[in-house]
Formats: sequence, C-alpha cells, structure tokens
Amino acid sequence: MPSSFLHPFTPPRKEKFISINGGKGAVVFDTDGNEYIDGMGSLWYANVGYGREEIAEVIAEQTRRLGAYHTFDPFTNPQSEAAATKIVELSPFDDARVFFGSSGSEAVDTAMKIARIAQRELGHPEKQIIVSRERGYHGTNYGGTSVQGIAPNREGFGPLVPAIINVVADDDEAMKQIFAEHGDEIAAVITEPIQGAGGVWPPPDGYLSHLRDLCDTYGAFLIFDEVITGFGRTGEWFGSQFYGVTPDLITFAKAVTSGYFPLSGVIVGPSVLAGLEANEGFILRTGYTYSGHPAACAAALKCIEIQEREGLLDRATAIGERLGAGLRMLRDEGLLSDVRGEGAVWGISVNDGVNVVAARDALLSRGVILRPIPPSHLTMCPPLVISDEQIDEIVTSLRDVLTGL
Repeated sequence: MPSSFLHPFTPPRKEKFISINGGKGAVVFDTDGNEYIDGMGSLWYANVGYGREEIAEVIAEQTRRLGAYHTFDPFTNPQSEAAATKIVELSPFDDARVFFGSSGSEAVDTAMKIARIAQRELGHPEKQIIVSRERGYHGTNYGGTSVQGIAPNREGFGPLVPAIINVVADDDEAMKQIFAEHGDEIAAVITEPIQGAGGVWPPPDGYLSHLRDLCDTYGAFLIFDEVITGFGRTGEWFGSQFYGVTPDLITFAKAVTSGYFPLSGVIVGPSVLAGLEANEGFILRTGYTYSGHPAACAAALKCIEIQEREGLLDRATAIGERLGAGLRMLRDEGLLSDVRGEGAVWGISVNDGVNVVAARDALLSRGVILRPIPPSHLTMCPPLVISDEQIDEIVTSLRDVLTGL
C-alpha cells in the first residue's frame, strides 16, 4: 500500500523507499543505519554539506525573533535586504536587484514573466517569445514546463504557456535561424550555462557568447538559469563568471542555502531594470507569500559566509580535477562512453546495454549515491566538503559496479 506521501518524479504506485534521516559532511544516513557518500549533494545543492550547526542556529534565532512576515508593499525585513545586497555583490553585475522566491521553478517562471513585462515597458509589447534549448531543465511550474528541453517532462499536462520555441541544443546555426525568422518577437532566450538535469552538458566553445551577441543584435534578454551552477559549483560564484558571459537575468536556488531552507530568486540586471523602472506608476504584479522570507535569507547569508571562510569555491575546482581524472580513467578503461563536466558537476554516459537505474541501485548497495538520467547517463554533484578519499571511493565503486553489470 503506497504511503500518504505522493513523491515527485516517482511512479505513484511505488511503495519502498530509502528513508534518509541524518547527515554529516558529505555523508547521509538512513533509518536502517546505512551510510552513503552523497555524490549528488541531494539534488545538486548541498554545497556546504550536512549537519552544519551554525546554520541551524541562525535559522532558529531568526524564527524566534520573527518566523516570517511578507514583503509586499510597504514592508521589508533586514535579512532580505542584506541577502539581496550580498548576492548582487557576488554576481557578475555592477548594478542589479534581487527578486526572491522559494524554489527554482518559481525563479524560472518569474524570470520569464519579468522578461516579457520589461519588454512591454520598454515599448516592445510584441516581444513575447521565449526561446529555450533541447536538454534544458527549467523546473516544473507551468512556465518552466513550457520551456523544458526534456520532452517527457512536458507530456500530458495539457496546453502549456504559448510563444515558446525549443531549439536543438548546441547548434549555433539553428539558433541563428530562429532569430532570423522571429527576432522582432523574441523577448528572451533561457539557458543553463551547463545543462544539468538533462545529463550535464557544458556548452561548446563560444556558444554562450554567440547567444549574447544574438540577443544584443535583436534586443532580446538573455536569461541564465543558474539554479545548479550558481553559488560556487563551477569554482566561481556563478557560471556566467566561469564562462565570461554576462546575461540580463540570472535565476538561482539550491546552493544559495545548501538546502537548509527553501530560497530562490532572480538577479535582475540593468538592462531589464531599465524597463521595470521606466514608468513611475508601474507596479510589478507578481510575487510569492514567502518572497524574502527572513529565515531563508538568514540561512543564505550564513551559507555564503561558510563558503567564503572555508574556500569552497577553490575546493570545487580541486574536486573537478580529481573527480574528472578518475572518470576519464574509467572511460579509458572502456567502462564509459563519455565523460563531461566543469568544476564540481559531472556527467557520464555508460556503454550500450548498461541499465543506469540498475547501476544506481548497485551503487546504493555499496553506499554511494549518484543520479541516473535514463537511458544512458549518470550525474554527480557532490558537496564541496567531500574529501579526496570519498571522491576516490565514488570512482572505485563505479568501476566495480560497471565491471559487474
């Protein structure tokens, strides 16, 4: 009999689950006493690792003072103001503002709405089209579902948001053709700097710069979905800084609090702010009950402080060097068909005939968590506090499992 909890991205009739009830560093524990090296940072977010007492204390202190209060006009709170200031300071923008939500899906939908309404306020109401890429994952609210580049995630949900064009990933000419045909109507292009949940696909050399140039030529905004790449995953605070391409809007979530409290947002750059601030009487009629939640923002400030204090951005680079070398060694041994990644986010493709879900389950039995992306990929995004020994154990376990399948 299934439990009362209807799980996301899970067959509704599934009954047996691994119940995680604790963690320390890069390791999580289940209710049966088993330990697992978490090679996925839960779902791409546990940068500072598990069991951080100082984050729990900050959240507790804030909730004792003020559990929550909304930030709709005319209210604000010190924590949301401080978090927004710090995030802008870390961002690639010299001048920007932050709109807060709770989930990455909310951030994506908000960025799409802001792009369209900013175009209207700039005098271009005809600019409504949002262009996305195949393989892209942008959450599961209706906007994010509509710009999904993973086709099965769009199926069966009825009519989606209109004026969306999905383009073949990594194809400069295909994107150029879309702009040639629809340039006057394109409000924005949305892309992950590194496509994550689709299997970890870094962009080809020059691809993101090409998008920037096209958007500049046709007056479209460039949205970087940095829900995975934001807050240190590539060894820079944002993937845009890693690739040296500055977008107009950046979505973030996940690692901003390392999952200790739900928080997301959109960093709104100056080109978009020019539209939002153009008319004194304009009201931005979008937002969420928990936009700028004080405990979430306090958690974000503490997580950023930890990353700065412990040098975790540099650690992301070191993780990538060690993990990437280990994975390429497995490829050279003939156990993998492809290896790709940057910083501390990696994807692999298995050989024909290997079932990635079976590989995931075999790894679990060895105390290692990776994420399968059927039909042929496994992904990894470990906490930035993972040790070299734990990285090596992931590679060793992967070798043993692939050899045995």
